[in-house]
Amino acid sequence: MRVTVKLYATLSDYLPGHAKNNRVEVEATDTATVTEVLQPFALPSRLTHLVLVNGTYIPPDERADKCLAEGDVLAVWPPIAGG
Repeated sequence: MRVTVKLYATLSDYLPGHAKNNRVEVEATDTATVTEVLQPFALPSRLTHLVLVNGTYIPPDERADKCLAEGDVLAVWPPIAGG
């Protein structure tokens, strides 16, 4: 199945060179979880602060069990500080 992965802010550095607009489509197995789809990007866990699937927040303790479906959009933001 195809899933879109969007990595924002400094996480965009982890995308492959052919990625456009901070996103890339990836092939995943029919039983792929959030954790499995993100694994090839080698994102440090401390930087995967906000993870959304189709706009719904996925808490860290649910990411290894949350299965994705064809056409899902997986978006990840690092922690962001302001002042």
